[in-house]
Amino acid sequence: MSDSKIVAQHLPLLRRYARALTGDQTSGDAYVAATLEAMVADPSSFKVEEGPRVALYRLFTKIWNSISLNGTSEGARSALPGERKLASITPMPRQAFLLVALEGFPEHDAARILDVDVVTLRSLIEESGRELAAEIATDVLIIEDETFIAMELESLVESLGHRVLGVARTHSEALALAKTKKPGLILADIQLADNSSGLDAVNELLQSFEVPVIFITAYPERFLTGERPEPAFLIAKPFQPSTVSAIASQALFFDRSARRRDRRVVA
Repeated sequence: MSDSKIVAQHLPLLRRYARALTGDQTSGDAYVAATLEAMVADPSSFKVEEGPRVALYRLFTKIWNSISLNGTSEGARSALPGERKLASITPMPRQAFLLVALEGFPEHDAARILDVDVVTLRSLIEESGRELAAEIATDVLIIEDETFIAMELESLVESLGHRVLGVARTHSEALALAKTKKPGLILADIQLADNSSGLDAVNELLQSFEVPVIFITAYPERFLTGERPEPAFLIAKPFQPSTVSAIASQALFFDRSARRRDRRVVA
């Protein structure tokens, strides 16, 4: 199999990882594009003998740590409402955290990607855990029509120290719940019980206030086409609890980092 076909198999996962790092579709995809350009310019930079996925993420990490593509005006125009970006490169502790918790790499592979030893990797993950644990709890709105999935999400959210504002099964229920109290985070299925759209419900809510949103869907490929603004935070069903935990932490981190910067600007 050619290198291009090997890379194509892992590209959707790399795009997910890049977006989790940047909190934005455009910035994340720009780093992925830069990685592919580096491969074309120097094919030897993609060391397939390391394992194709490890090699791809390892090259991405080198690109990520060498150039800054965040905060472009184009990104601001194309991002969905409510999605925030960081102006600086994500530090290594959260790269380590996401490689293990979100991408599911074994410790030795994650260490190779970051070019550190396993002991250092573990210390980076512990540092990230302390950073994320310092974030205050928030109210979470769950938009999900499948009862058992909604119950699992509710239990998971509460185990992370957050409060569940309510569970909505339809577009109208979501709007009604958000009127009682504004959530600090939204977890939303895309296809709801009455054939209404969770994406439409979220976009309507974001016209009144800004909040980080994580979409959960059984058909992520429908929303990762690159043809339109896409969710920065997207989880595929069936999901692993660790994936939801990692993405929720990232979404809240980006939102609160942006708010702190906004306050400094105002001051």
